[in-house]
Amino acid sequence: MESLDPIILARIQFAANMSFHILFPAISIGMGWFLLFFKIRFVATKQSHWMDVYQFWVKIFALTFALGVVSGITMSFQFGTNWPGFMNTVGNVAGPLLAYEVLTAFFLEATMLGIMLFGRGRVSESVHTAATFLVAAGTTISAFWILALNSWMHTPTGYEMINGQAHVTSWLEVIFNPSFPYRLTHMLIASGLTAAFLLTGIGAYRWLKNDRAKDVMATLRTGALVAAILVPLQIIVGDLHGLNTLEHEPAKIAAMEGIWETQTGAPAVLLAIPDATTQSNHFEIAIPKLASFYLTHHWDGEIKGIKAFGDQHPPVAPVFFAFRIMVGVGLLMLAASWFVTWQIRTRKDITALSAKTLVALTFSGWVALEAGWYVTEVGRQPWLVYGVLTTAQAASAIPAKNIALTLVAYLALYAVLLISYVSVIFHLAKKATGKSDLIEQPLQGAQHV
Repeated sequence: MESLDPIILARIQFAANMSFHILFPAISIGMGWFLLFFKIRFVATKQSHWMDVYQFWVKIFALTFALGVVSGITMSFQFGTNWPGFMNTVGNVAGPLLAYEVLTAFFLEATMLGIMLFGRGRVSESVHTAATFLVAAGTTISAFWILALNSWMHTPTGYEMINGQAHVTSWLEVIFNPSFPYRLTHMLIASGLTAAFLLTGIGAYRWLKNDRAKDVMATLRTGALVAAILVPLQIIVGDLHGLNTLEHEPAKIAAMEGIWETQTGAPAVLLAIPDATTQSNHFEIAIPKLASFYLTHHWDGEIKGIKAFGDQHPPVAPVFFAFRIMVGVGLLMLAASWFVTWQIRTRKDITALSAKTLVALTFSGWVALEAGWYVTEVGRQPWLVYGVLTTAQAASAIPAKNIALTLVAYLALYAVLLISYVSVIFHLAKKATGKSDLIEQPLQGAQHV
């Protein structure tokens, strides 16, 4: 146990917590706006199936919100236990941004969520709809502040170092740092896609159970159409984000692309096995000059290789493979969403094969999201705050065995919670199957008080 590196263990522990935590905000951010759409459609049409959809998914939203809150609290503890150097050095920046998230977003979400869950029939329909909007807005505001901090850690601006501590010189520059617009947009679209594929996956699951009620078809139609729109947008935003990363974090780009030598007309490495020992790729399959074209928009653009950064570059293999998983899953999502949308528009229904595919892709958004976060966070190494604070400088002196014990406990707990969460969702879907009316009927509005 003593031979284990405590910094590596602390990084793995934080990665485990972050990997678990991010699953739930990713759903709640996107799902909040889906719920608002369902509620507005019900108010506008008075068709009962829209309220059926709303009532089903608001339960899952509440469960998701709760798990996100609990896992987020656990993460915040680690700043003090495992990474005291982080707050000691950049606490003047990070502390207020985290506080703004709580004051402007969390309190709003927590308050309005109660009205969403229990207020219908006790408040007017317009107040209930407004509460749904405020919850959706709260999730997005929360993402705004968290992504502002995370982006600042990658592209820090608006500060000066005094006696080894960062002090803010401009909050506008801190918040709207160079990578923030791209990261925020990328994350919001990723959240929308995660929620959209959860919708279509559960809708397809009910469809395979011979539930063809109007709320099931509305769920499938809405999720597939939104996904079909968002995936191309994500590709465009991803390209812009890549150009921004090339400018500010070129070592990360070199690792993502598996490019070891600085070169013009750099090839796009489709598949390979990066070898850090020999600083080369084994079994490489590449397309000549393509990486230079999509990174610099010039066929002969120069791309710095990993060797140009000495030892100031991230571990190549994890970033390289995570990037390809993210892109690969994204292409699957694109194909599935476009094909299912085409089927629904032309046939007014889907096939059994399409339904099974959608069920298999229910949590594909999670896979792409996790891979993207690994690219982002592992790709920043060895820096915790780029150019300001290294991971080693921020780490605590906690013995490796203590970190290992808590890591095992976290992993065991998270495994149980994740299995339970997925099981509950499918249990709710199975329970709802066949309960909705096949015939469209208006639903009376809520009682006004």
